[in-house]
Amino acid sequence: MKVKRTERGWAGHFIGSDRCKFRRNTLLEYGEVRIVISTVGLMVNIHDNGYDTVGYDRNFETMAFHAKRVDERYWDADVCRQIDFDSPWRIYELDAEDVANDMHETVVDEITKGLEEGKVY
Repeated sequence: MKVKRTERGWAGHFIGSDRCKFRRNTLLEYGEVRIVISTVGLMVNIHDNGYDTVGYDRNFETMAFHAKRVDERYWDADVCRQIDFDSPWRIYELDAEDVANDMHETVVDEITKGLEEGKVY
């Protein structure tokens, strides 16, 4: 069985994601397991033209969560059920959208491989 991958158009986590210029949200489905990988960054500061960090000193972060059904319409991140992974998950530089995109892809690949190899998350 192969993992089904769906790219979605909204942020998967982070309360300030509406202010983030960079957002990725990937849903992985493998049998009954559903996992959301979310990357956010470049959070606009509402008081000036600068940027705020999305966590302690970081400008981008990637996280993964089990998914839960929302209104019988779609699967979204269950932020109470975070998943650990080994790949890098944070970037401290601002001008790093390409690096953040690669970081997101690396986490998606790691979790996809783990699911296909039988890892239980």
